[in-house]
Amino acid sequence: MSHEHVDLRSRLRDSGLRLTPQRELILAAVDRLGHATPDEVLAEVRQHSSAVNASTVYRTLEVLEELGLVRHAHLSDRAPTYHSVTDHEHFHLVCRNCGRIVSVGPDMLQPVTDRLRDEQAFVVDVGHLTVFGTCVECPGEQA
Repeated sequence: MSHEHVDLRSRLRDSGLRLTPQRELILAAVDRLGHATPDEVLAEVRQHSSAVNASTVYRTLEVLEELGLVRHAHLSDRAPTYHSVTDHEHFHLVCRNCGRIVSVGPDMLQPVTDRLRDEQAFVVDVGHLTVFGTCVECPGEQA
């Protein structure tokens, strides 16, 4: 059993929960997909088990987020997009033209987040931050 599974089992057990096959499938789907809406997670999980329905996916994603195992961000006007926390902390750049999503490390924002903390007494939750714009390479991009 991998270290991640041992940690997941212990975190769930400490919260009075257990690692059900459905929870394991949903977490694995989030890991595989990288960034995914609940419906995309459901479609991925259904390739492995037809016993999981949409409400199970939504409830499980909420539980996994409460436990700090996944995070969500709003990368469009669609449903929230979930990603695993086993990946590094990051924020997202989303191109309004082509839809490309780029994950960027928080160090790029450090001067801004430090200034907000010092001058506004505000701590930024970088993992929920999404910056919308346009890729320079996209046709029709305004210079």
